[in-house]
Amino acid sequence: MGRRGGRPVAYAVLGIWGAAMVVPWLWPVLTSLKQPSDVFTSVLPPTWTLDAYVRVFSLGSFPRYLANSVIVAATVVALNVLLDTMAAYAFAKLDFPFRNVLFGALLVTMMVPSQVNLIPLYRMMIGLHSAIPFLGADTLSGIILPGAVNVFGIFLMRQYFESIPDSILEAARIDGCSEWTILRRIVFPLATPALATLMVFVLLSTWSDFLWPSIISSSEDSRTLPVGLALLAQRNTVSWPETMAGAVVTAVPMALAFSVLQKRFIEGLTAGSVKDA
Repeated sequence: MGRRGGRPVAYAVLGIWGAAMVVPWLWPVLTSLKQPSDVFTSVLPPTWTLDAYVRVFSLGSFPRYLANSVIVAATVVALNVLLDTMAAYAFAKLDFPFRNVLFGALLVTMMVPSQVNLIPLYRMMIGLHSAIPFLGADTLSGIILPGAVNVFGIFLMRQYFESIPDSILEAARIDGCSEWTILRRIVFPLATPALATLMVFVLLSTWSDFLWPSIISSSEDSRTLPVGLALLAQRNTVSWPETMAGAVVTAVPMALAFSVLQKRFIEGLTAGSVKDA
């Protein structure tokens, strides 16, 4: 395919594949711009309208779901960037007893399905809510706290920190910098591609998470967008334009975030894949 004669074929195959990938995205967008009576009658909307979006946002609960998702996602991403990076820095650059054993034990937890932890986490959030009423079950903190630290994030950042020369950190220590100063002024700027990768992974998983928020939330004040979309589709009469409008609103922030972080995301994924001669 690298030859000039094979390029048109390659471009044609990629074009067809790209179109096939775009169609599932176009269908909800076009459906959200239709009247309810036109959903199954034509592919393109006979009458283009934004009524579905107006109706969705006129619901008193939907803007609340959107705000909750933004708060939860932003908080979880910030906590992961801070806590995962600190833990990864300790495992990569600090020397302490049983460091490798502890890191190995941490990786073992990645083999445990997340569903196994649902009951213990739920009981912990119930207990926390009983002790502190504004925390735990049926609050945004109940959704945020279990995702505040990600083992995969620690693994990802540790592997990146291994590529940072120890001589740079030793020079900073000789100049009198504390470990926190080294982390903030040296490690964080050098790890921008890896941090962008971590942010994308955490943001995607948190924004689209349905199972845990649906379990821990029981009121309008603590529900997020995925749970709200499910409730929107569970009405006696499903309005497909409204449901698709809600799906589009949910997907747009993720598409924008990936577009902004795409360059850094690719750099983080390919970091260390090429070895200098």
